[in-house]
Amino acid sequence: MQDKEIYAGLPQLLVPWYRANKRDLPWRQSRDPYRVWLSEIMLQQTRVEAVRDRYLLFLETLPTVKALAEASEEVLLKLWEGLGYYSRARNLHKAAKAVAESGGEFPRTAAELQKLPGVGEYTAGAIASICYGEQVAAVDGNVLRVVSRVLGSEKPIDDPSVKKAITESLGEVVPSEGSGDFTQSFMDLGSAVCTPRSPRCELCPLAEICRAKARGMQEKLPKKNPKKERKNEEKTLFLLECDGAFAICRRTEKGVLSGLWQLPCMDGMLGAGDALAAAADFGVRPTAILRELHREHIFTHIRWDMVCYHLQCAVQSDCFVWALPEELEARYALPTAFRKFLEI
Repeated sequence: MQDKEIYAGLPQLLVPWYRANKRDLPWRQSRDPYRVWLSEIMLQQTRVEAVRDRYLLFLETLPTVKALAEASEEVLLKLWEGLGYYSRARNLHKAAKAVAESGGEFPRTAAELQKLPGVGEYTAGAIASICYGEQVAAVDGNVLRVVSRVLGSEKPIDDPSVKKAITESLGEVVPSEGSGDFTQSFMDLGSAVCTPRSPRCELCPLAEICRAKARGMQEKLPKKNPKKERKNEEKTLFLLECDGAFAICRRTEKGVLSGLWQLPCMDGMLGAGDALAAAADFGVRPTAILRELHREHIFTHIRWDMVCYHLQCAVQSDCFVWALPEELEARYALPTAFRKFLEI
């Protein structure tokens, strides 16, 4: 069977399988482009289990694109707390404002959707096919993995030329009826069956045409280019407590987690004595080290090795905002890298 024949057979195999086995997910209850768009942005680099409840809370608070456009960044970032990749939230805000300013209607084609901030080729294809039935391919990591295995291809899927070729080939076979189901079939197949490790080939609707399965290469495909080595950085954090409140401050507008709330933080790994001296320079008059905590946090290309000193302080310095625990929980969005020291 030639590659073209394999591609041509995908809709007939995947769409009926999807309709019989599709997962019950909250964003599949409607074809409202606001809801589909929100789910697609939330799901980028994030597991379904982590998104499900957060998605429902987000919609409860901001049920329409107009409500999102009018929301403050503080409210938005609090709703996004823990999901990471905060630039997604800011682009979500920008795109909502653009849609609201143009009358509240989302663009109806993938090409027009890509003009919105934060909407790339895949997200645009997903929205256009699911909400408007456009015959357009939506190619993400799940699709690349499935197609690579079915074709038995050893070409690295993180090579742009490989993604382009797969997108073009799939674009030629997207069905005129059920284009959204075709898109979502890859989501479910890649998430629950053709998984990165230990694929469940006995459940796969493509097993009979899968070259990787026939060759016993399921776990060896897809291929990727060698990853760049992750950069390590050392950080010293301060959990400064005074009268039951904790010190927080804004990060600078550049670099990782730019503009978000954080615990006071310094580059380098300070010892206890130097940490006390640094805290004294903040003007908080530290009186005792209550705990010394060590943790790590991994971003896409950076790993932070962190030491955090929980210090009892006598003065609430004007250098910081001082927030009570209930305020930290309800109002201020702290990224997971910092919040993990509050939850111990």
